[in-house]
Amino acid sequence: MGKDVRADICEVGKLLYDRGYVASNDGNISVRVGENEVVVTPSGVSKGRMEPGMLVRCDLDGNVLPGDASGRFPSSEVKMHLAVYRARPDVRAVVHAHPVFATAFAICRRELAEPYLPELVLNFGKIPVTDFAMLSTDEVPQSLMPFVHDYNGVLLANHGAVAWGGDVWAAFDLMETIEHSAKIYKAVHDLGGGVPLAPEDVAHLERLRAFYRQRAAHRDDATASDSGTTGANA
Repeated sequence: MGKDVRADICEVGKLLYDRGYVASNDGNISVRVGENEVVVTPSGVSKGRMEPGMLVRCDLDGNVLPGDASGRFPSSEVKMHLAVYRARPDVRAVVHAHPVFATAFAICRRELAEPYLPELVLNFGKIPVTDFAMLSTDEVPQSLMPFVHDYNGVLLANHGAVAWGGDVWAAFDLMETIEHSAKIYKAVHDLGGGVPLAPEDVAHLERLRAFYRQRAAHRDDATASDSGTTGANA
């Protein structure tokens, strides 16, 4: 499983780079592979040119684990990832990027709140904006805390976006949804505003979101009980 996780992280990194969600060494990706073990992208490496051996194993305090063979440091934004894992045991992956339209909304401090898209309501409810937090400081994870329990992603004020999910592909898909939604919202705003979903339809989608999240949590609990959680092969 460990090799697959590393390969998936590298593939997601290349997708982020190829789609213009990150540039240069921007962005970071992590996967929780054990109770106290995370595989995270290294600092100072383009997400479009990563190799599995570059990825770093660290604990939930951000310390590089003994036996890590990467010879690298974890991303400087790893604290943000670790805060999500500590707050949400159901989360197994975090993706942070700087997609253009989502980041533009983050710079304008405009959340994606109008219920225009069923997919956005179902996956997020809305996409809120955090307070500004200085890069690579404890302010960044702290800025997530008001939102991490109730949402699957946020816009980081004047910074970018971050999404979390049950695996790295789920987190990437949510990042893609954030950026796609931001593009649509920009077009709607340019057209003078749209017609939101009816309140009863929003309520139905919110019930579905709660149901799917509860089902995912039960599935994760059952998996952990059956096989235990280990990162030995990561």
